Amino acid sequence: MPGKVSPDDLLSHVFARTGAADEAVLQGPAIGEDAAAIDLSGETLVVSSDPISLAASRIGTLGVNVACNDVAVSGADPRWLTAVVMLPDEGVLEGITDDLDAAARDLGVAIVGGHSEYVDALERPIVSLTAMGTTEQFVSTGGAEPGDSVLITKAAAVEGTAILAADFGDDLEVPREVCERAETFLEEISVVPDARVLREFATAMHDPTEGGVAAGLHELARASGVRLEVDPDAIPIREETRLLCDAVGVDPLRIFGSGSVVATVPAEDVDDALEALADAGLEAAEIGTVREAEDEPELRLGEESIVDPIEDDLYPLWAEADAD
Repeated sequence: MPGKVSPDDLLSHVFARTGAADEAVLQGPAIGEDAAAIDLSGETLVVSSDPISLAASRIGTLGVNVACNDVAVSGADPRWLTAVVMLPDEGVLEGITDDLDAAARDLGVAIVGGHSEYVDALERPIVSLTAMGTTEQFVSTGGAEPGDSVLITKAAAVEGTAILAADFGDDLEVPREVCERAETFLEEISVVPDARVLREFATAMHDPTEGGVAAGLHELARASGVRLEVDPDAIPIREETRLLCDAVGVDPLRIFGSGSVVATVPAEDVDDALEALADAGLEAAEIGTVREAEDEPELRLGEESIVDPIEDDLYPLWAEADAD
């Protein structure tokens, strides 16, 4: 089954095998932490890598934004990228590199290196980006404190909605205009503006990716060692998202969620944070509260208790499409 390596396997086979110790590493590999932080004597270098392997449409655009989002929610402005592009044939290189260039220019980020290669065994291209930026105040995923409030920007499944429309829309009983509107959600994948506002208030930030908002909230709870109590009805879900998710039978809270930020903010700063986001033209909502964990870190999503990793509902759809 595709998806992230389990936390148990990460602990057993990855996090214990990280090479030489270096005191300049402020944040290394850890559950829920998508970026590293390195002390550069006066400022902090933030580094994050992310692949795009299954989405068929505009993977260069997705790749740039997903990698830069991880840097942004760590409190830094993304500045540099390296790109690794693995290709099944020559026909897709131009489109991918056009998308990489345009997305990087939109964010003001320089592509400074990487690698490209043709691989006969591939059925789809794979793009993996490493983003870097600097900050004076690193924000981790694991900084949430009991008593904080939980906020989300934009809406659930911004990325997942665009993927559903682009990859599956032609086969769904959904009005064409809904798919056309949904495909424009790709233009909202970047959370760099969201994070620039929230980093002035947040104790922790995370961008939901694989597994959607539910997975992002669970990862933040686990990284922080807390319980998040979240009202699912308070999480914004757009009409296009509901229609497309209903058409294929997936949960909008459990499909790719890039495009939003989940953050914890001290309760006394919530109004100021929401006002600052509104002033920047960004939708946001307060969706829950941070509590002390009882037995283990936990996401309480309404009446549902979630302590184990969440699989993304889109993976079976891609498997079915490949089988056909």
